[in-house]
Amino acid sequence: MWLQIRMYMVMAVLFAIVYALLSMAGAYMGVGGFVFYAGLATVMMLIQFLAGPKIVEWSMKVKYVSETENPKLHRMVEALAREAKIPKPRIGITETNLPNAFAFGRWKSDSRVCVTRGILNLLDDDELRAVLGHEISHIKNRDVLVITLISVIPMIAWYLAWSFMFSGGRDRDSGNTIAIGLAAFGIYILTNLLVLYASRVREYYADRGSVALGSRPNHLASALFKLVYGSAKTSKDDLKQIEGMKAFFASDPSRASSEIRELKELDKDMSGHIDVDELRSVRRKKLSVSRSGKMMEMLSTHPNMLKRIHALAEME
Repeated sequence: MWLQIRMYMVMAVLFAIVYALLSMAGAYMGVGGFVFYAGLATVMMLIQFLAGPKIVEWSMKVKYVSETENPKLHRMVEALAREAKIPKPRIGITETNLPNAFAFGRWKSDSRVCVTRGILNLLDDDELRAVLGHEISHIKNRDVLVITLISVIPMIAWYLAWSFMFSGGRDRDSGNTIAIGLAAFGIYILTNLLVLYASRVREYYADRGSVALGSRPNHLASALFKLVYGSAKTSKDDLKQIEGMKAFFASDPSRASSEIRELKELDKDMSGHIDVDELRSVRRKKLSVSRSGKMMEMLSTHPNMLKRIHALAEME
């Protein structure tokens, strides 16, 4: 419940900011300018929302698989979708060694869940089911729609900042135009940070959703632990290919190398996964994240992995 409240609070703040910004800009520029930039941002949002699935499919080279081609994957997704009370998503595989999974689509009936070849080779069945539960929860929570909607707010601020600072206007000699442009640019940075924060909250919420759908917290924690280590071994060329898509993933592969240092103490018996006892020991420890880790988290779509596993330990 608290995660939901945090998400609603972020959305309320974002829309309050954009309302104040557009009201100020509309009064200063006149109704014509206000309508133009609001309309432009709305059109960009609609294009992003409608064309998004095709862009993801093309970028990740997704190949949809039938039940005959991969019956185990279909059984897992079908059972999770039934438990979540949503239509069964289309299921795809992308042939990359990077271990990860992602969900996308415009709405629940248009949803797709995809896994990489790397994650199929890395995780056991319980861990894979936990990750798929995380992705199904994103669909159930309409996260793609929510993030698309709030992402338009920094876009509006950017257009207004550009217009005021570089496109001329009344009272340019008085400096008012540039001052408003600089204020809009500051709001652009602030709203971007708030959108990233909302994205991190939705990851925690999807983790809880996976547990609510029947996965054990240690199975998801172990899966995330393996994804970090598997991503750290992935070549730079493979990482470059998915750079623009990492916001969709269950974990952020670009941070794997730095997160390994914080996670190395979790696997006490060096088995390569996190069991129930190891996860419970995380709960008893004081959470300690490095300063650089906190800074990287602020600029990321995903929470710090140690904090994420610690949150899962609280559910064990």
